[in-house]
Amino acid sequence: MPSVPELLKATREARKLSIQEAAEITKIKSDHIRALEQGDFHVFSAPIFIRGFVRTYARFLKLDSEQIIQNLEIELAPGGLLKDHSQSSSRHTGPLDFIMYYLSQVKWGIVGPLIAGGTLLLGLIFGTRAWMDYRSRDPLAGLQPGVYQPSNTKHAEILPVPPLKK
Repeated sequence: MPSVPELLKATREARKLSIQEAAEITKIKSDHIRALEQGDFHVFSAPIFIRGFVRTYARFLKLDSEQIIQNLEIELAPGGLLKDHSQSSSRHTGPLDFIMYYLSQVKWGIVGPLIAGGTLLLGLIFGTRAWMDYRSRDPLAGLQPGVYQPSNTKHAEILPVPPLKK
């Protein structure tokens, strides 16, 4: 039985496809397709990429992708290449990791419009209350009563009359 890389390469060649054609159709870089067909899995930064690319490439080649993934797991189990690093106990998680994890679980298609609608409603309520408060204020409420203070106290009861122009 051929290995997974040999099977992928043989199937591609049997369908008379070049690596560039396969890369264009699958949107996988040609370097990554070459690495998959050669079994050079150290090119990939994480095991999840190996699984994902092999699954996508196998589906493109019309192979049983689940069987290919199982064979890949068996082939790479002794080397530990497909060991899941995300479950590693040595990784320290902080509060930001906790927050980002839960934010990534939010369905933003539902929550986003609810937040926007709530913000709009609060703005409308506070804006209406501020406008009503502004409209109900007495514009003369802060003014002191106007008292005439004559300069001459002798004629305090008589208001000065402006001179007549000739």
